[in-house]
Amino acid sequence: MDDAPAPPAATLAEEALLGLLMPFWQLVIGAVVLVVILVSVTRLARRGRSRMTTALLVTAGAIAGLTVIGVLLQG
Repeated sequence: MDDAPAPPAATLAEEALLGLLMPFWQLVIGAVVLVVILVSVTRLARRGRSRMTTALLVTAGAIAGLTVIGVLLQG
């Protein structure tokens, strides 16, 4: 038999609340990062070809894609 004392109810409630809020904050942070990436790519693309190369667009797309895949596979 397990003789370990049970944690107080307040501790369990606090951990449950943080467990519910954690995925929400990850979603908010991911959305903000996505918006910043889209705004920066759009702004750089409007400046013309001399400032925005194809390699930079591909790199930004790869970073965004890997981020989305990582979030989706995280669970």
